[in-house]
Amino acid sequence: MDGRRLPGTGFLTLLLLALAPATAGASSDPDDILLQRELFLRVFEDVERGDWSVVWDLKEPEREALSRYVLWPDLRATYLRATMKRADTADVESFLDEYGTLKPARELRYRYALELARRNELDAYHDIYQAFYQGSEVARLDCLALRAELADGRERELVTRARDLWLVGKSQADECDPVFEHLIANGYLGALDYRRRYALAVDERNFTLARWLGKSIDDAHATEARRWLAAQSDPEAFIERHAVPPTDAATRAQLAYAIEQLTYDDPQAALRHWRDMRLRIGLSEEQKLDTARHIALWTARDRLPGAHKLLSTLPAAARDPEVMRWRARTSIREGQWRRLKRDIDAMPEDERASEEWRYWRAVALQETGARDAARAEFTSLAAERSYYGFLAADAVDAPYALEAAGLTADETRIAELAGQHSLVRARELYKVGLDGRGRSEWDAAIAWLDAGDKYQAAILAHRWGWHSRAIATVARVGEYDDLSLRYPLPYQAEFEQHAGTARIATTWAYGIARSESLFMRDIRSSAGAVGLMQLMPATGRGVAAEIGLPYQGLDTLTDPQANIRLGTTYLGQMAERYGGNTVLATAAYNAGPHRVDRWRPVGQRVDTLAWIENIPFNETRRYVRRVMAAEAIFHWRLTGELRRLSDALPPVVEPAASDEQLASR
Repeated sequence: MDGRRLPGTGFLTLLLLALAPATAGASSDPDDILLQRELFLRVFEDVERGDWSVVWDLKEPEREALSRYVLWPDLRATYLRATMKRADTADVESFLDEYGTLKPARELRYRYALELARRNELDAYHDIYQAFYQGSEVARLDCLALRAELADGRERELVTRARDLWLVGKSQADECDPVFEHLIANGYLGALDYRRRYALAVDERNFTLARWLGKSIDDAHATEARRWLAAQSDPEAFIERHAVPPTDAATRAQLAYAIEQLTYDDPQAALRHWRDMRLRIGLSEEQKLDTARHIALWTARDRLPGAHKLLSTLPAAARDPEVMRWRARTSIREGQWRRLKRDIDAMPEDERASEEWRYWRAVALQETGARDAARAEFTSLAAERSYYGFLAADAVDAPYALEAAGLTADETRIAELAGQHSLVRARELYKVGLDGRGRSEWDAAIAWLDAGDKYQAAILAHRWGWHSRAIATVARVGEYDDLSLRYPLPYQAEFEQHAGTARIATTWAYGIARSESLFMRDIRSSAGAVGLMQLMPATGRGVAAEIGLPYQGLDTLTDPQANIRLGTTYLGQMAERYGGNTVLATAAYNAGPHRVDRWRPVGQRVDTLAWIENIPFNETRRYVRRVMAAEAIFHWRLTGELRRLSDALPPVVEPAASDEQLASR
């Protein structure tokens, strides 16, 4: 083995001691920082694979410069993570002693604790657990600690805590299995415990776990769990099999659940069954209210006939804000303006005061002849720099609220902030491409700054080109007037080139990118979308194949230029699919074209604003509004000219044959 790879006992300890004077303070020399950054990038990928020889192979002045870099601890932590299974305990513990307050050390400590448990060094694990993780309520860590106590003979002390971990309505971490097996083998879990956990699993709709538990209770519970699964997998068949009024509470609850599940797919069928069974299955008043509300809401979301009547005839106890919103949205869709005004007036005061309902109440006033009152409301709302503010300005031909002053830079304070160790670390993590870690460190560093310093920190991030942190930081303190900071123009050449090729507006592409990612090149959504324009890997792969772009998975999607090219191409495809209707294309970009195809009207033309209000998904509805407002702002930023939202709102119409052919590809 190459002796320079630091496998030996205590070698890292000696190395860190030798370098301690150098690493005590990071260099502030710009040339030095650039060299250190270049050296870090040169060796990082190899170190990430567990090869430290690339550091030793540097020339001595380069090694010395790198050891003074503010990200030297991150490099060391990266190596130790990569070699954790063979790392020397003394090396790891020395590193943790030296850098224990830094985030890379905290992450390494967590990995190290789990490695100690894997090695069955449970006493050492338990020491770390007590010092850092006790009370964190992380099941895998708690169970490993219980295993350590069990191995130490402290069985009596752990039973209550172990039972609490077992008594949950979900499957626990694998690390808990030995503890639970001990409880079962030694008779610490009785029939009552199984029944309690079974009830929790049913409450959390974890029917697979309920079935497993039911087998350990009795045949009746096992059968009941199978019925829950049947109600989940084929709710209508379950309802039809139980035409006879049930006599037990479990079957009544299962029928109510089956109605709920059926509603998601077919609200009208659910309503038919509900009307037939609601009076004879013996549900509680609360269950009746919840079920009626659920059916009414999904009837409205699916734009089905009779939705407004269902929502309006709900008992007062079921008319929560969401019900009131969908009453109003249904009136908007149906063009029932007097009814809309009544719907809005019936909302709670704070709901009526929102921009959304101020705008639509003004529309209702205008459509019912109260033009002066409508104009006054539109004029007031036009002062807002927002989707509804812009629409209100369109209604009265007023300018948009786009003329705004930038933040005033305090150069002295900005220089002080730029020199703070925590912010230097955050900046360098961003500069070397470790964006996610950099964001985490930035957010922690500015959390304790007062509002004035947050303003200056936002300006600093903007100057660094770190737009997501600049935008997020000013939003934290409610500062929205610096449009150059909040709506920056990064990658402008790439956006203009690729948007032009895709035959779409650059401003639209910018609106999508800002709304999707705040221009974060590495971000991943919970659904799996990646990069600046948040593309799903399958979409990215397919589009790349169509345009002949070499595709290397995440490396391609996290490369800004490639991501912009793929994203604008796909956006152009959506625009073509929907006949140039950017509203439909924007919704499809977010929710998928298959859903938007289902949401399009059949045999009619629908006003686009009314269609937007009736998008069933709250996230997609907000997204479309946000993109439209952002596009208007980006157009003003790029051209200095006003482009009105209302000028780009063709009606939503039934799909033409060519659209259907495209949809079937």
